[in-house]
Amino acid sequence: MRPEVTQRIRRLELTARRVVEGFLSGMHRSPYFGQSIEFLQHRQYHPGDEIRHIDWKVYARQDRLHVKQYEEETNLRLTLLVDRSASMAYGDGESNKFDFSASIAASLAYLALRQKDACGLITFDTEVGASVPAKSNQQQLARILSLLEDVGADGRTEFVRVAKQVGQLIPRRGLVVIISDLLGVDSLVEGLRVLRSRGHDVALFHVLHNDEIDFPFSGSTRFEALESDDLLNCNPRALREGYLQALDDFLTSTRRACGRLSIDYVQVRTSEPLDALLAKFLSHRISLPKLRR
Repeated sequence: MRPEVTQRIRRLELTARRVVEGFLSGMHRSPYFGQSIEFLQHRQYHPGDEIRHIDWKVYARQDRLHVKQYEEETNLRLTLLVDRSASMAYGDGESNKFDFSASIAASLAYLALRQKDACGLITFDTEVGASVPAKSNQQQLARILSLLEDVGADGRTEFVRVAKQVGQLIPRRGLVVIISDLLGVDSLVEGLRVLRSRGHDVALFHVLHNDEIDFPFSGSTRFEALESDDLLNCNPRALREGYLQALDDFLTSTRRACGRLSIDYVQVRTSEPLDALLAKFLSHRISLPKLRR
């Protein structure tokens, strides 16, 4: 692997570690796991497991450390679904939508794997692209970060086809987190409904650049579509009011659709601090989410 690629992957890992550790520093329990009263089995103790979960009676009999494992703890499988369509290439530096989305995905993956959860990654545009099947071993974070570094934004988006393909790749119910700008996404609601019909708990991070939310342009401007060959030369001041109204209608309809489907919706600016974003998402998921039908 080229040194510059290795350096970028390492930087992504450090970002995820800083965000997650900072968020968890003041918490006393996992933001993903609640403690179920339904005991499932024992598993071998691993460094980092909470001591209070050790079964000392088993230790007395076998002279080996085991922790109690609960049904919910074994059932959570996190799949990160990251949009890699061309519109995600907008923005420079840290405000680039795909790079920011990769940081969100890396942070969530680090959090899940830190807590012995299974986590996988799927990228998509018109169809499912590269993927890393959900696992919980020590090498999984490196696989996920390497894939995030290897793909860039390209192509269009056809979400219904993607949702059906995802359903085939992850037949077991789990938490599916979609990270996308939703621009050029065909039949979003139908695709979300496909995932929910498979029994998945779904969350949606709607990632937008400040320019897309505030429309700060002035003077003669040439707009180039990232997912087609369309061009528009205009005075953006004449478009601003109509654009902002159309954006507000789009955001409102998307938020309401997610509400009807019991999908967690989080609108994201690429200028937003990642730790604040993580807190916003997890604040209402302090205990393990129940899979909703």
